[in-house]
Amino acid sequence: MTLVLENCLVFDGHSETLAEARTIVIEGGVIREVGDAGAFRGEAERIDAGGRFVMPGMIDAHFHAYGIELNPVLVDRIAPELRGLHARKILEGALHRGFTTIRDAAGGDISLAIALRTGLIDGPRLFYPGLAISQTGGHGDLRAPDHYDACACAYCGAMSVVADGPDEMRKVVREQLRTGATHIKLFVSGGVLSPSDPIWMNQLDLEEIRIAVAEAETRRAYVMAHAHTNEAVLRCVTNGVRSVEHATLLEDSGARAIADAGAFAVPTLAVIETIRVAGASLGLPPAMIDKMQEVADQANISYERLRAAGAKIGFGTDLLGKLMPQQSIEFRLRRETCQPIEILRSATSINAALLQMEGKLGTIAPGAFADILIVDGNPLDDVTLLEDHDKIRCVLRDGRIVRNSLD
Repeated sequence: MTLVLENCLVFDGHSETLAEARTIVIEGGVIREVGDAGAFRGEAERIDAGGRFVMPGMIDAHFHAYGIELNPVLVDRIAPELRGLHARKILEGALHRGFTTIRDAAGGDISLAIALRTGLIDGPRLFYPGLAISQTGGHGDLRAPDHYDACACAYCGAMSVVADGPDEMRKVVREQLRTGATHIKLFVSGGVLSPSDPIWMNQLDLEEIRIAVAEAETRRAYVMAHAHTNEAVLRCVTNGVRSVEHATLLEDSGARAIADAGAFAVPTLAVIETIRVAGASLGLPPAMIDKMQEVADQANISYERLRAAGAKIGFGTDLLGKLMPQQSIEFRLRRETCQPIEILRSATSINAALLQMEGKLGTIAPGAFADILIVDGNPLDDVTLLEDHDKIRCVLRDGRIVRNSLD
């Protein structure tokens, strides 16, 4: 069946100039044509957008499908079957907020991919890394400092796994790729929501990083790396990491290195702000709150340095647990630093390029997947209206109507 969207004011994911009174013809889940009014006169299901803003479905490039609890230590205590049921709710919520694609950052796996593909979960398109990879005592090692194993067994949890040394790294990366991972996630600096590592700590040695990058490339995949500090960022991009996550404590040298390498930075302001406001009331330990404040003080400055350097800046949120429904506040937080067109590009065409899906995602053009939103108001004038999910009047994924509140 052909689906035709009529009377559309089209933002194509790239240009600030909008195309008025356009008709979008969709067949087989793909955009076949974007033309003038009345461009398609055959038999079709039709939706009149009423002159509303029509844009590509949004992409969240730092998402946690298994992010059931704000404190990730607690996720390990949830049975796998229950984790899957929670993930269904999390993914379906993201889709209804207009995020038609998500890139998981730790734990997303082939089971979720199959559930989405077969319709067991009505959620976004999923790109997943398998288990994120940490060194012992690193950001992904969620054992408490007083945890003791007589055998010194390596940690493997719901969202991350430990690998120490080149041989272990090679094997663990290959295992994630064997199960269909579209990218590999590494922890290269300390983090906030981990029990035993300071933010400033360098993690993984350079050979381990290089091996992960090389192994990912054998599958035409790439590495995304958690890296808060400037030193961690430099260690990433000089060794082939494509996607630098957070980058909250940047200096000019780190921002320039990302730009010069043609890499991507994915700031995640939403998680910083929501934990700063609500972390203590939701039970996070004081040590984690203190670490979050440390990065919060510098995050916007680092963002400005990325913009000044001309780096490619993606869009991610990194939310967990009860904070997940606040996914769209990332738009408001970024408005303090940049223009609406930059933010919309980050959430559409730039993220599509990051995911190696240029021309297929993040755009409204012939040949692209028909992931489309119809919005009340113009986000190029006020990007914060995307926080009001009632203003997203229609959501299409693969040309299928997910929800539609248009008259």
